[in-house]
Amino acid sequence: MIRQSVRLLPGIALLVAGAALAHGLSATLLGINELLVAVGLGVLLGNVVGVPEWASAGLNTQKLWLETGIVLMGARIAIGQLFAVGVELLALVVGFLAFSLLFVEVVARNVFGIPERLGSLLAAGYSVCGVSAIVAVSSGVRAKSEQIAYAVGTILLFDAVTLAVYPAIGRFLDLPDIVFGTWAGISMVSTGPVVAAGFAYSPQAGQWATVTKLGRNVFIGVVAVCYAVYYARRYGTDSGADDWRYLWSQFPKFVVGFVIVAAVASVGLLTEADVARLEATYQWLFLLAFVGLGTNIELATMRKTGVQPLLVVLTALVTVSALSLLASLVVFA
Repeated sequence: MIRQSVRLLPGIALLVAGAALAHGLSATLLGINELLVAVGLGVLLGNVVGVPEWASAGLNTQKLWLETGIVLMGARIAIGQLFAVGVELLALVVGFLAFSLLFVEVVARNVFGIPERLGSLLAAGYSVCGVSAIVAVSSGVRAKSEQIAYAVGTILLFDAVTLAVYPAIGRFLDLPDIVFGTWAGISMVSTGPVVAAGFAYSPQAGQWATVTKLGRNVFIGVVAVCYAVYYARRYGTDSGADDWRYLWSQFPKFVVGFVIVAAVASVGLLTEADVARLEATYQWLFLLAFVGLGTNIELATMRKTGVQPLLVVLTALVTVSALSLLASLVVFA
């Protein structure tokens, strides 16, 4: 255990250095949101310099820092405001998740003629939470390794594109913070880029984007089980999909921590100074996470991704983005 922890230290130190550099550049030179600078530094490291072998293990801790930051962010969430719009927000999340899942399946099979299993990977990846959902459903779908690679490459491409494009569109349209946050949380793909885009727009938009995205993430286990059951019945394989332990294994546990911290803060157990310290902590954790996120954006892999998977997700993204923006404006503007 100690040896494994020591092995992580060089990469974590690189994340810390990248986060500090991103903070300094944003504050003094570039004037760009520091989270976007952190992602950009990670992309440069991963694609121009190259990730050194001694740092790879520590850099891969970026998911831990992101999830920990989201848990701590619960201290800044206004539970009363969430409850006030809870039914509407839940309806948007569930409705568009189901629509996205079915839309990608139909378009992939009937319009672009993509193999069934690859279509299912793309549907789960886009509708729920990106690469994590692809990995979660891949065993139940019995996908081939190259199909998983195609789906992952496609999702990573759109993560990079939407991270840059969404804040620009939001500012061009002058969207209210809550509208931008819910729109990004519903129609973007992976958790990291959603959080980054939200906070790049504004702190409040970042909070709403995160909460909305977490609402999608909690369905990862349900979607994984449904796909496993479907393919087991269709092809007669034993998936074990009716095991509730499998459902729990797919559930994003950090969501529980987020809810607990939000509840503790809401009942007044944290002082304003405590909340301010937690806020400063999660902002730095996000910087660490987004440097690591940038190193995972492999430009060479994206160039090798087939055109058809890209067209499927692009069609879904444009459709869901337009409809969810309209719905968010109607409900929250």
